[in-house]
Amino acid sequence: MPAFYAPDLTPGHTTYLLPEDESKHAVRVLRLAPGDAVTLLDGRGHFYTAAVADANPKRCALRIAGHEAVPPRPTYTHVAVAPTKNLDRMEWLVEKAVEVGIERLTFLRCAHSERRDLKLDRLEKIAVSALKQSGQAWLPQLDELIDFEKFMQEIDPATTFIAHLEAGERTALAQVIGAAPRCCVLIGPEGDFSPGEIESALSRGVRPVTLGASRLRTETAALAAVFTAQVVREL
Repeated sequence: MPAFYAPDLTPGHTTYLLPEDESKHAVRVLRLAPGDAVTLLDGRGHFYTAAVADANPKRCALRIAGHEAVPPRPTYTHVAVAPTKNLDRMEWLVEKAVEVGIERLTFLRCAHSERRDLKLDRLEKIAVSALKQSGQAWLPQLDELIDFEKFMQEIDPATTFIAHLEAGERTALAQVIGAAPRCCVLIGPEGDFSPGEIESALSRGVRPVTLGASRLRTETAALAAVFTAQVVREL
């Protein structure tokens, strides 16, 4: 059944007009006709069943038949990652992280970061597309690029882990994540976190972790953290 994102929809609505771009896709591409069933989701935990009332390619009208409320997951996964110079790799990360299941994704500006600015418009569209494709009800929060030290002032050290490559004792993320229903995992840029950033995190009580023996690319490491958090908690 075709799915459409309707962030302004509330359970009290009985009808809904798709915006022009979605209307064109519904009528011209999907060839939906009056009576055809569709699903709407608001990204805030609600699915709506609806049917096409008027197949207008500019203002496709839907008649809502009912809705279902989906509670959020009992666990909360937050990954803070330094975006790569190649934005395509961050787009891939957003798509796959949403599909696997994540509640929040923050982008960090670190000492070794190659990318110093980031626009979320494209990434938000990819997140919505992945949400629809994966059949989930809650759209993750995507945060604007923030300086590492500023972000450090906002974290809860008791539930935050840093995956760095410096020498020293580190625990496998899979061994500690199960006991932390809420977690934030810090992933550095291709050149890793700077020694100063690592020390800043550790001095606050953030625990160092490893994602395995392989040296992973930034986006792979971030996705590995998301996947590990979800798999371990479901065992």
